[in-house]
Amino acid sequence: MFMRTLRAPKEHESPFARFTRRFLSDRLGTTFLVFLLVLIAVGLLAPLLSPYDPDAQDLGSAFAPSSAAHLLGTDEVGRDYLSRMLHAIRPTLLAGVLATALSLLIGLPTGLAAGYFRGAIDATLSRVTDAIMAIPSLLFALALVAILGPGIRTVILAIGVANAPRFFRVARSIALVIRQETYIEASRSLGISHSRILRTHVLPNMASPLIVQISMTIGFSILFEAGLSFLGLGVQAPEASWGSMLRNATAYASENIGLVLWPGLAILVVVLAFNTVGDSVRDSLGREQRKF
Repeated sequence: MFMRTLRAPKEHESPFARFTRRFLSDRLGTTFLVFLLVLIAVGLLAPLLSPYDPDAQDLGSAFAPSSAAHLLGTDEVGRDYLSRMLHAIRPTLLAGVLATALSLLIGLPTGLAAGYFRGAIDATLSRVTDAIMAIPSLLFALALVAILGPGIRTVILAIGVANAPRFFRVARSIALVIRQETYIEASRSLGISHSRILRTHVLPNMASPLIVQISMTIGFSILFEAGLSFLGLGVQAPEASWGSMLRNATAYASENIGLVLWPGLAILVVVLAFNTVGDSVRDSLGREQRKF
């Protein structure tokens, strides 16, 4: 009788090689990662790849349907829609990534300090975090816009600060658990500094949940940026983002439904891609993939 045996991991396989093997075995995650890499490359090369100037108007060609000359048609003032879609990739992704980086920069160290040191530090930082989370994100963004004025920088700042409590809570909850472990107490008794304990013992145990939180926050930030741009508070004309394109297209959906469809579909797929890749990375870090 033919029997298939369990394929055990290689004894001398490095952690990175093991992670790579696990991740590549997830076809969906790999596919979406390739998609995101291609999307980033297209965004960077948009000035070279776009067939037209994204801001060039031709009123005689307004609402032109899809054709060989304009693959996605044209908008209400005759601008090539494919060119604008390509140029909108960069500000959309940039807002999502930079806002998430700002959230991580604020939330991770404060969460580590609150969970590891406890006491007055934890009480103070937790109250500040609760106060930020009590304010609706949109209302917080509107307040910043009123102070700093509309624009992509204001959007990044608003999203970054609004999402920082998410990272604070993840870091704090994990630090609270790890600080009670026996090996942490042993490290303290040996005179190892707090900074070294945090760096070598606490942070590595946060890798999996942090990666998931980062991927989800990037997706949420892209949605947030699209929403603010839709309201006219984000990317300003003539620069294009998918959110601002949706805003302009809503009044002309009956003329050309593609004006609404393409940016909306782009936002949906990109957010789904970031969430899927984050889940795949988490699984690759946290469990052994076994094949029979």
